[in-house]
Amino acid sequence: MIAGASDRLPATIAELITPDLAARLDALDVVSRRLFAGKLQGERRSKQRGRSVEFDDYREYVAGDDLRHIDWNVYARLDRLFIKIFQEEQDLALHIILDASPSMNAGTPGKLAMAARLATALGYVGLVNNNRVSVSVLGVGPLRRLEPLRGRRQVQRLAQFILDEALAPAARAGQGAPAGPGFAGALRTLAADPSGRGVVVLLSDLLIPDPGCYAEGLRLLAGGAGRTGQDGYVLQLLSPGELDPAVEGRRAGENGPGAIVGDLRLTDVESGRVAEVTVTPEVLEQYRRSVRRYIDEAAAFCRARGLTHQLVRSDADVAGLVLDGLRRLGLVR
Repeated sequence: MIAGASDRLPATIAELITPDLAARLDALDVVSRRLFAGKLQGERRSKQRGRSVEFDDYREYVAGDDLRHIDWNVYARLDRLFIKIFQEEQDLALHIILDASPSMNAGTPGKLAMAARLATALGYVGLVNNNRVSVSVLGVGPLRRLEPLRGRRQVQRLAQFILDEALAPAARAGQGAPAGPGFAGALRTLAADPSGRGVVVLLSDLLIPDPGCYAEGLRLLAGGAGRTGQDGYVLQLLSPGELDPAVEGRRAGENGPGAIVGDLRLTDVESGRVAEVTVTPEVLEQYRRSVRRYIDEAAAFCRARGLTHQLVRSDADVAGLVLDGLRRLGLVR
């Protein structure tokens, strides 16, 4: 991975989500491609049947059924008792998993800053629609979790959690221990929690030192270990310089597609290991192909397990990404 120093991380709620962006997000809602049983009455249909105003089906009357639900018009026509069944409306669970490992706090613009803003925007959409929204932060010490919130009044609490538990520790961390074991371990913990069922969104660069941890983590996210599974999205964040190192050279005032060439000393932000390499235009082109292959393999891995994968550049406009890109992806509407 080649990445420049990250920009300053957001330090206030206003830097995570502006009033203008919040107003534009008010018209959106999170979309589930599946029906999940909720925990509270809300604004989302579940597969549970109960009391609501929305008719679902009929079934024959059996002793003990509530006589108030008998359709007497049907009885008058067929001389048989039928019960009206209604579709119960319950809330949807939206679980946002934010990777705050050292590799995320790299690149220009910074990936972690972009992920934090995107997590806040998605959380806002969920909260204003009375869905249950929870956030988990991995990659900076122990797994940090914000228990499910509900309602517009919880937006500030959600944003403050992201500031305190993802951005502040990442700003202090510098170069830390490898995040690979934490990635799979954190997702294993989350996968074991049945309250996590619903729409789950992972925000990560997927730059995990141990490929086995990356694969295991995504399998768990997809609903492995015998679980029913979630409606899962993987938003893979990469910076322009990671996609094409020549961008870093142009940013530094160099010219040409092969601006970063020559003898370089590179440091892995996850492990702290140092490597001295000689970069040529041919090496740069090989790097670009390797990055593209890594992204394509991650997308295929997700697709084979029922997860939706999307590459997100750290220089993307958050408003445009949510209002257009994620809408076309089917995550919001």
